[in-house]
Formats: sequence, C-alpha cells, structure tokens
Amino acid sequence: MSYQMLEDRAKSFLSKEAVAYLAGGAGSESTIDHNRQSLDLVKIHPHMLGGVQEVRMQLKWREHTLPAPFLLAPIGVLELAHPKGDLAVAQAARRSGVPMVISNQASYPMEEIAKHLGDNPRAFQLYYSKSQDLSKSFIRRAEAIDCMALVVTLDTTMLGWRIRDLQQGYSPFLHGKGIAQYYSDPVFTNLPDPEDSLIVKPAVTPTLLSSLLHLNNRIPGGLVQNTLSKKGLRTVRKFTSVFSNPGMNWEDIQRIRDWTKLPVYLKGILRPDDAIKAVASGIDGIIVSNHGGRQIEGAVSSMQALASIIPAVKGKIDVWMDSGVRSGSDMFKCIAMGATGVLIGRPYAYSLAINGADGVEEYIQNLMADFELTMALSGCHTLTQINNDLISHPWTNT
Repeated sequence: MSYQMLEDRAKSFLSKEAVAYLAGGAGSESTIDHNRQSLDLVKIHPHMLGGVQEVRMQLKWREHTLPAPFLLAPIGVLELAHPKGDLAVAQAARRSGVPMVISNQASYPMEEIAKHLGDNPRAFQLYYSKSQDLSKSFIRRAEAIDCMALVVTLDTTMLGWRIRDLQQGYSPFLHGKGIAQYYSDPVFTNLPDPEDSLIVKPAVTPTLLSSLLHLNNRIPGGLVQNTLSKKGLRTVRKFTSVFSNPGMNWEDIQRIRDWTKLPVYLKGILRPDDAIKAVASGIDGIIVSNHGGRQIEGAVSSMQALASIIPAVKGKIDVWMDSGVRSGSDMFKCIAMGATGVLIGRPYAYSLAINGADGVEEYIQNLMADFELTMALSGCHTLTQINNDLISHPWTNT
C-alpha cells in the first residue's frame, strides 16, 4: 500500500534491464524527484462537520461514467514487467471499470488488448510517425476498436538522456519488444526496408538473439520462415527508421485533428502558451505531463505547470494531470487545483510485476479507497466540491 514498498517489492520480480527502463528517468532523475516534491508542497485544508456519510467520486467523461477520476496511463513494453503485459492490465481495467490508454509501444496489438477490455472504455496513445500513412493506419485501427479518445504524445519525438538505460546498453525496442502495434499493421508491413544509413544496428548478443527468436515467433509468417528470412531483425530495423518524428509541429496536430472524429488530447503540455495554442487548434483536452521525468532533466514539475495552465485555459478544455501521482491524496490535490482527473503510471506497472492482473486490480482498489477517504475527511460529498479553497501551494500567483 506504500508506493516505496510497492517499488521495492516489484524490483525483486524484475530484471535489471526492466528496473532501469521502468524506474529510470532523464539524467540525474531530478525531474522525477521534483514531481514528488511539488505534490508534497500542496497542502490540504479540510472542512470539518460536513456530514459526509457517503461519497460520490464518479466522473462523467465523454460518454462514459468513470468510477473515479483517473485513467491508466500508456506505458510501453509492459512485457518487461509481466509476460501478459498489456493484456493483464486490460483485464484489471475491465474488472474495475477504469479506462486504459493503450500504448503505441504496447507488447500486444491493440485489437488483442481490446478483446481483453471487453466493453470497458479505452483510449489510444499515438506517437506521430515519420510515415503519415502509418500514423493514419494506427488512428483507423483505434477507431475500429471503439477508442473514446486519441492521446497524442508530444514530448518523445526522440528518447531522453536516460542514464540507467545507457549504462545497461539496453533498449527494449532494439530487442523487438514493445513494437506490436507496428508488426501487426498492414501499412508498416508494406513499408520498404530502410536504407543502410537509416538503420540502428544493435550489437549481436545472446540476449538479442533470444529476443529475436521470441519476436519471430510472434509476428505473422511462422517461426521457421521468419527466422530464415531474418524478418524479426528487419522488423526492428524498419521500426527504428519510422518510430518518431522530431519535426512534428502544430501543423501536424491540425493534420491529426482532420484525420479523425475522435476527441484528441495532447499529452506533454507544460506551458500556458502551449495550452492556449491547443485550445486555438480545436483540441479537446490536454494532459499536463513531463513523461514521468523520463525526457528532460530539470524540467518543471507537472504539478507546478498545472498551477499555471489551469487559469490560462479558463475551463475551455479538459486538463488532465500526469507524472508523480501515487495516492488518493495526490489525486485530490490535482482535482482541487482544477484538473479534470489524473493518469496513473509506474504504480500499476509495479503492481503488474508483482501479481499480474490481480496486482493491478488491487492497486486500483486501494487508490480508490484512499481517494474516497480523502474526500470524506475533507468534507466533500462529490467531485464538484473539491476546489482550490481546499488547498494551498507556493504558486498562487503563478
């Protein structure tokens, strides 16, 4: 029930490469620390004698009523935490009624994840590719599996300086992990193999060979044929050539907006002026996020950014908060600041590592119980009663 105990326990189930990938951040990881420090700087000022015998913490979002105001954030390469990865998370989400944001870098194709979600609400995270046709195909597939929104991640047009991964000399993507959306996509399959100059070539090691064997067994074509044709290795190389688009700009956001009727949310906004541009672009919502501290060392904390963004957008769009949220009281603080809700990341990944779908479901239940108690003890019957009168923080004049 303690986040630190959860993380410590999970590490006994994880490989050293998985610990580095899931727990690590950019540089000295000061942004991870700052996310937590900023949330701790927000103080709750509870009302007494509110007569709260029952709490209603449901959130009406789009066409769904959520059991509590949070989503399961997109986390790539969940097979590092558990063999069933995204499928186990989907099962826990379905049992709990909590929406899952399916990762662009999932370990299973989105269609397979959707089967495990059943009728449970879901969204899809999009990394805008160098191939517009591939990005369009991902969006069409997300529409076909009844996603309620498209979450466009802005802050990972290239991977941050992640020292833990660099020290391990390890990238899961170069080992064919977390690329299921690609090898299951017809547009990706028909893309030409990249020129040699565009190929990132991983060192050939026993670990790589084992990973490629696993990949060849998964992708269409059959293990023997894929191994003989080196299809797994060619798939990895093709992925590295198209994965992200460092040239992404506001015109691309308008292009994505025009490609789909799904609500579009931008994940990674940290500045009021960018939030205002999002409003002007016809975007449905934003997610204030520094990618859990994984992209820029010394970046502003998500909570501090939220304090300046909320007054800037003036309630014109949904504003969700991501990065550093660990407890029900954290969730309460974010909503009191003005957020629509929050996204939960590392805690459920660690819960997945410890006990699969059951572990994720138990974490969700604990989080909701914590939030419900925080509401009741602060004198709040409903979410609408959680407001900035109930908190203080050092960014009042931001």
